[in-house]
Amino acid sequence: MMSVVSTNDFKTGLTLEIDGNLWQVVEFLHVKPGKGAAFVRSKLKNVLSGQTLEKTFRAGEKLETAHLEKSDMAFLFTDGNDYTFMDNNTFEQLNVSASMIGDGIKYLKENMNCYIVRHNGKVVMVETPTHVELEVVNTPPNDKGNTSSGGSKPAELETGAVVNVPFFIVNGDKIRVDTRNNSYLERA
Repeated sequence: MMSVVSTNDFKTGLTLEIDGNLWQVVEFLHVKPGKGAAFVRSKLKNVLSGQTLEKTFRAGEKLETAHLEKSDMAFLFTDGNDYTFMDNNTFEQLNVSASMIGDGIKYLKENMNCYIVRHNGKVVMVETPTHVELEVVNTPPNDKGNTSSGGSKPAELETGAVVNVPFFIVNGDKIRVDTRNNSYLERA
């Protein structure tokens, strides 16, 4: 059964099947010019290759959505370029290449739950949680006079990711990070 969606119903993260390829909506904008028909300007990302594409659709145009199956799995360990996950229900293990995880790789921690996304039975990507709590392992010391407002400094996290944090954050603090844009949210 084919599922379709109108361009009027676009939302970030929606996955479409266009010309046999899987494309995820990264950004979109509904444009209603004074003259002429309305249209939707979108930025799409190829799920497999990571290539981005800007495409314009007519308002109300129907597109095929990709049928994706998500399974909740826990990250176990890494072995070279292979990342091993375990199904939380069946305990079946699955190896996934680093390219399937993408930028989320810098937030992976043992026993972290992720979604393994399959299309037609084949793994196409790994979705890491949108917010993670990680410990700061290396950041410059807090200078006297720096307050909780204004300014930031780089902080290396326990997974190796580097995030800009406010000056009051020190080594050993646990912080919440938004994995979609690599930004500090709050102290945990």
